[in-house]
Amino acid sequence: MGGRRTNLALLFLLGIVFVTGWLAFSFYAWPSRFALLVHSVGGLAVVALLPWKSMLARRSLLRRGPGAAVLSGLLGALLLVSLAFGLLHSAGWPDLWTTPGLSSIPVLRELTAMDLHVGAAIALLPLLVWHWLLRPLKPRATDLSRRLLLRAGLLAGLSAATLAVLPAGRRRLTGSYQLAELPVTSWMLDPVPTLDAAGWSLLAGSRHIGYDELAAFSDRARAVIDCTGGWYSEQEWEGAWLSRLLPPAELAGALSVSVVSVTGYSRRFAVDDLPRLLLATRVGGSELAAGNGHPARLVAQGWRGFWWVKWVREIRVEGLPWWWQPPYPLQ
Repeated sequence: MGGRRTNLALLFLLGIVFVTGWLAFSFYAWPSRFALLVHSVGGLAVVALLPWKSMLARRSLLRRGPGAAVLSGLLGALLLVSLAFGLLHSAGWPDLWTTPGLSSIPVLRELTAMDLHVGAAIALLPLLVWHWLLRPLKPRATDLSRRLLLRAGLLAGLSAATLAVLPAGRRRLTGSYQLAELPVTSWMLDPVPTLDAAGWSLLAGSRHIGYDELAAFSDRARAVIDCTGGWYSEQEWEGAWLSRLLPPAELAGALSVSVVSVTGYSRRFAVDDLPRLLLATRVGGSELAAGNGHPARLVAQGWRGFWWVKWVREIRVEGLPWWWQPPYPLQ
């Protein structure tokens, strides 16, 4: 009975931390902060239950075949990796190349602790589903007894108290660390293209705009880009507001605009958001670098970094609502 309830508690907690982790990716300010707090408390509760789970796993391995043992071991290893790098990020070591004992590992020089935390979590998800299908757990009425609810409350309280005393780096509401310089990052496997500004043009609705014409605009915005890789940077951006680039007649009756990259990457925004969206050609007084979106990138203040489309080639006026798209880009 105790083993079943431990497994049930772990399944519930892993579901909570996975959902809240992605919610923290989605939002920008206080909603992200709330999701992050629940995510952190849930993660520490998982850590607290691991000693009991390890005893259950040892007994189970004696009864099951080697194939199941390998998959279960891989699931456990990925969980430990995700927890370890989540703690590293929270403690103030987001850049693994500056972390003692890890800086000598070549592959970690290109990754952040957040990259490995999230990557391991995504990789363990199918294994977790397999584990649940192999040995399904169903809640029972007795699982809501007063004693078990008190134990759950005690676990949550101890996890929250542990979170309060653990070392933590100076982070903003989303959990990201500030960087003075603007790093070069891409969502998933989106490549950095080589573009010649002289041969590049923007299609804004039905209007074609060359680089020189776009660069002549000097609309400015001081905006914070907050990347899901665990960093943020405040910069002075210069370019043109999207509301100035699209023909007004084409916006009549439209519900959204899609900002499309030369790589095929895109994000859709409500028409009402146009006055807050800047298509930038310069940052910090200098022309954009290739890795940061040259010739033009979107500046979407109030949205997480994956909304800031780089290497923009087209702005499409559409009749679809802005939310008619995957919550996260699929490339």
